[in-house]
Amino acid sequence: MREVAGGAVEQTVEQLVADVFRRACTSREALEHVTGKWSLLALSALAESPHRFGELRRRVEGVSERMLAQSLQTLERDGWVHREVRSAIPPHVEYRLTEDGVALVPHLLALISFVEGRMPAVHAARALADEVRPPR
Repeated sequence: MREVAGGAVEQTVEQLVADVFRRACTSREALEHVTGKWSLLALSALAESPHRFGELRRRVEGVSERMLAQSLQTLERDGWVHREVRSAIPPHVEYRLTEDGVALVPHLLALISFVEGRMPAVHAARALADEVRPPR
């Protein structure tokens, strides 16, 4: 902490403690960025190999160009993805995971695997819930 004008105390970023349950915690926003549907899928696809934008869009079925572009920009800004403009003919942009992105992806893949493995139970729970209260 350091004192600034008027006797106010300011914390440096290094002194802040991450607590995702606190409203003002910046880790909450970063968590939202990596666990958003399109971001999670893009990061998982980039774990396979670097991809050009069009390749990534084909790999992540159902994502619009706009949503994928927004997700990639956010992931790049947060330091999970690196965007490289290649001066080939024709020029193209390639996306790949950063070192932090590489460290993050196994956790995301574990979550995906866990959810995929529990789908029979999820379907059974949904069917039971729909019997009690039909879906709208």
